[in-house]
Amino acid sequence: MSEKLLEDKKKVLPGDVVAEGDYLAGRGTYKEKGKIKSRVVGIARTGKSRIEVIPLRGGYIPQEGDKIIGRISGIGPSHWWVELNSPYDGYLSISEGSNEFIDLDSTDLSDVHNIGDLIYTEVIKVTKGKDVKLSMQDRICKKLAGGRIARISPSRVPRLIGKGGSMVEMIKNGTDSRITIGQNGIVWISGGDEDLAYKAVETVDKNGHEKGLTEKVKKILEKRG
Repeated sequence: MSEKLLEDKKKVLPGDVVAEGDYLAGRGTYKEKGKIKSRVVGIARTGKSRIEVIPLRGGYIPQEGDKIIGRISGIGPSHWWVELNSPYDGYLSISEGSNEFIDLDSTDLSDVHNIGDLIYTEVIKVTKGKDVKLSMQDRICKKLAGGRIARISPSRVPRLIGKGGSMVEMIKNGTDSRITIGQNGIVWISGGDEDLAYKAVETVDKNGHEKGLTEKVKKILEKRG
């Protein structure tokens, strides 16, 4: 079978053929008679072997100034590519990737940020072509080691933070966990009762549109030990 591949970052509808041939069907897609089709309205991500479609509804659209959590997905000669839970990847240059000088003659970029690493980073520029440039220069930006990840709708992020940070502080205090929230809907949970913290974050995501959310989360936290 000859291989066919849709243009990367192209908008697709449910049932649209994204690829034909020896490709793996990733999230947002399914395989039918050798063809990989989209399950959702979204943006096609066509890699070398794996095909994905990132849903547009509730998806994260990068904006300058956003603090987000990303995962290093690729390494170039003087930069890193970062997956953002978005149809668009982030670009982290060597000059923005560390507060320290990096000598490429003596340092491998994978020693600074390796594929699979989680980082809390800042969006510093979004071009008209949706190139997303990132920076680690802000003092609160850092690598996130260990812990676990929760994914919520980006539209629920304000509810998870709460007025004056009240909701996330309640979850932190009730679980003794460290919690970092990315505006792209990625939440990092580390230490304490991670399972309970995850359940509380999940509750905010599922019930963020309802009244009495604070009481629901309190009840969950009261179950601890």
